[in-house]
Amino acid sequence: MNKSIFLPILFMTLVIASSCVKKTADVARKPLLEVEGKFLYLDELQQIIPPNVNKKDSAEIAQSYIKKWVTDVLLYENAKRNIVSQKEIDELVESYRKSLTIHQYQQKMIEQRVPKEPTEEEMKTFYDQYSEQLLLKENVIKGLLLIIPGKAPKMGNVRAWVQSGDTKSLESIEKYSIQNAISYDYFGDRWLPFSEILKKLPLQVEDPATYVSSHRFVEIADSTQHYFLRIESYRKSGQVEPYEMCKERITNILLNKHKADFIAKFENELYNDAVKDETVTFFKK
Repeated sequence: MNKSIFLPILFMTLVIASSCVKKTADVARKPLLEVEGKFLYLDELQQIIPPNVNKKDSAEIAQSYIKKWVTDVLLYENAKRNIVSQKEIDELVESYRKSLTIHQYQQKMIEQRVPKEPTEEEMKTFYDQYSEQLLLKENVIKGLLLIIPGKAPKMGNVRAWVQSGDTKSLESIEKYSIQNAISYDYFGDRWLPFSEILKKLPLQVEDPATYVSSHRFVEIADSTQHYFLRIESYRKSGQVEPYEMCKERITNILLNKHKADFIAKFENELYNDAVKDETVTFFKK
C-alpha cells in the first residue's frame, strides 16, 4: 500500500507521538503513536487496509482503526487502575484458561479416538428407532419437470415419453431437451420440495398434499410455453422424512452423541483410575 495514503494521519499522529515516543519502541519498526507505554506501528496499520482500496477509504479505515486502538488501550489501562478486585479478574482468567485447555485436550482426544463417520447400519438403526421424530414439514416429490416452447416439435412424443418415464423414454427426453427444451430437470434420484416445483409452473394448488398423492402426470400450457411434470414418488407433510433426506442430520446427531459418550467415558475412567491408584487422597471425617 502507498505510504502517501497515511500522510494526513501520520502528520497528526507523529506530532502527538514525537514528544512521548519512548526508547522502548521497536527500533526496526515505524511507530505511529504511543499510549500508556503501548505502541502502534505503521506495519500494523497497513495490514488492516484492504488491497486496491482508494486513498479516501484507506484514510477513513486507518483513522477508525487508530481511534479504536487508542480507545481500547485507554479503557484497559483505566480499568486496571480502577478495578475493585483484581483477584476476581485473575480467577476468571484462570477459569477460562482451564476450560480452554481442557476443551483443546478433549478435542485432540476426540480426533484421535472417535470415528469420523457413523456406520450405515448405525444410521439406519437410528432412523428406524426415531422415525416418529423425523417428520416432514412440507410435501416432497421425485420426478422430472420439462418446459418447452408452446410450438415445439413432436409434442405427442414428448407427452408419451414423460408419461412413460422408463429408461428409454428418459434417454429420448434427454436428447430432445438439448435442442428444444427451455429447461429440463430430472430429480428422480433425489427429493425436492413440491413448493419449489410449483414456483416454476403456472399452477395454483389449494391442497398440495392431496395434489401430489392424486397426480402422476401433469401437463399445463400458457401463451408461450408447455409444461410437463412427472411425479415418480411423493411424501406428504407430516409423514416420516425419507432416509436420504435426513441422512446428513442423522450423521451429525450420531457424531455428537459419540463425542459426548467418549468424553463421559474418558472422564469416568480417569476418575476411577485416580481413585484406584490413590492419586486422589480422601481424608476421613
